[in-house]
This record gives sequence, C-alpha cells and structure tokens, in this order.
Amino acid sequence: MNKQSIILVTGAAGFIGSCMIRWLHDHGYQKIIAVDDFSRADKAPNLKNKIILRRVEREQLFSWLYEQKPVIDYVIHLGARTDTTEFDYAVHQHLNVEYTQQLWQYCTINNVPIIYASSAATYGDGSKGYNDDHAIINDLTPLNPYGVSKNEVDKWILHQEDHPPFWAGLKFFNVYGPNESHKGRMASVIFHSFNQIKEGGRVRLFKSHRPDFKDGQQLRDFIYVKDVVDVIGWMMEQTPKKSADVYDTSTSKSVIHSGIYNLGTGQARTFYDLVVAVFKALNLEPAIDFIDMPEDIRDKYQYFTEARMTKLKGEGYNVPFTSLEDGVDDYVKHYLSTNKYY
Repeated sequence: MNKQSIILVTGAAGFIGSCMIRWLHDHGYQKIIAVDDFSRADKAPNLKNKIILRRVEREQLFSWLYEQKPVIDYVIHLGARTDTTEFDYAVHQHLNVEYTQQLWQYCTINNVPIIYASSAATYGDGSKGYNDDHAIINDLTPLNPYGVSKNEVDKWILHQEDHPPFWAGLKFFNVYGPNESHKGRMASVIFHSFNQIKEGGRVRLFKSHRPDFKDGQQLRDFIYVKDVVDVIGWMMEQTPKKSADVYDTSTSKSVIHSGIYNLGTGQARTFYDLVVAVFKALNLEPAIDFIDMPEDIRDKYQYFTEARMTKLKGEGYNVPFTSLEDGVDDYVKHYLSTNKYY
C-alpha cells in the first residue's frame, strides 16, 4: 500500500476501529476517512490526537460516497452493533447485515479492497468446531441475533458472483485491550475485573451452569487488540498492488487470498487464568467470587472457543501472538491504571 492511500475505516471511534487508526498512523498512513456515530461523547477520547482526513456520520456514508465520489483506496469495515444481549434482530439486520452488503457493493463497483469484521459468535455452541473452512459456514447455528447477523453476512458474501478485487472477513474471537471503556456491559472481563478490584478488592465471575465445566473454567480464545490490528494491517499490505485501476494478481510473488479467516490466538484459556493475570498485574493476590449467570444469556453462552489458525498462518502470517499474561499486563499497567488511550 502507498502511504498516501486514502483508507476508509468504519467504527472508527469504537474499540477496534480506533486502535486500527493508531496502527495506521504508526505505520505512516494518515489519510483516513473515519465513519461512526460521532454523537456519542463516551467514544470521543478514542480519537483524541489522531489525524483524520474527514469524519462521516454512519448513516450518511452512502449518500456521501455517491454524491462526493471520493477516491478510496481501501475499506476497513469494523463498525457494527456488537451487543450480544440485543435481541431485536432488526437492529442487527440494519447495522450489521444491510450496511455491510452496501459497503461490499460499493467496493465491488469501485474496485476497492475491503476487510470486514465477522465474529466467532457465528460458531454457536462450537459443536461444529472452530474451523474457518468456507464449506461449513452454511451449517453454523449461532446462539444470539448478533452471531446470526454476522453469519448471514458471511453466507451472503460467499454466494456473490461479483466481488471486490480483494476481500477478507475476519472472525474475531475474544478481543480485549485499550479504548473499550465505552462498551459498558460488553467490555472485556479484564476491564470489569480491574474496576471491581479497584472498587472492592474482589472479582465476580460467572458460575458454570454445566456439569462438565467447573466455576471459572469456561474457556475462551482471548486475543489482544494490538495483535488484531497487526493482522489487519499485515493483510492490507499483502493485498495485490493496484495498477491503472486493475489489481495485478499475475505476479509470481505470493499474495494473500480472499476469504474468511479466524482471528484468535489458537489457544483457549480460562476466565480464572485471565482474572489471576489481572491481579498479578496489580501485584495483588487473587480474590474471586462466583455468581449466577444471568438467565437471559445462559442458553446462549459459549463455554469454549478456540480459533483454528492454520488458514491465516498458511497465508504467511507467522508473528507470534501476545500471551494472555503479557497482554493483560500491558493493558492493566499502561492503559487501565493510567487512564490512557491507545
């Protein structure tokens, strides 16, 4: 990618989106069009001291694109309604499904590569595994409307005959890290654990409501947000180079293939391990209480997730992922404890 490329980032004021803009700045990309709902004051600190070429309100994006006809070199689509406890599917249909479809169509018509956020929530209870093989996507059964919406996008895209010159859907697993304070209930367990320790010295974790899992031993594939944006940035820079409005894929140099990819570490860890890491980062002994899981999410709760990462690694990504302990330590010491943003 040319450092003068104009990159459109949706969800720009959000958690992963704002961290993506930090990565772009750090790697010399400063012509960024930021798309989000900028009316939310609680997300404003995420974009402080970040250079933005233009801000576009989320609901005005498509009229702006077609009226102004800007030259966009790349789209990184991270905006979505990510609340897994939002059960009004119409919200997800509009913000997750239809919005992504419109962006896809824009990128297809205008020959613009796109990377978009999918989710590990598409895998449901994990009974079909966590393999990012396209062949199983139609058979997945997500447990909540958010997961359904993300899977509907993946299925729709795989059935499109026309597509952008390069595209990738990334199934994010449990992402944590700086710039997530505005997410409230949906912020990571690290964020909530830190605040519970500061308030009362103890952390509350959900009890297990399955006999095959002990309390606190529910497993997730936790991935640090800095690793997530590293992968997105690497993928963007691996996209075949554009020449005279045509993407040259005839080069003998290996380039990444379009498709849907898992994005986790490939190693599941327990919530107990995670909370112990928070206490350790604060130089405290663990003090954990187990509480009942809210009934509205019990039958939609994933007890185990672990990304199969052979596909991304097979494309040439060989950078080690940050360990849970190192990621939590960095997050707690350099961001949560200092009230700083990334």
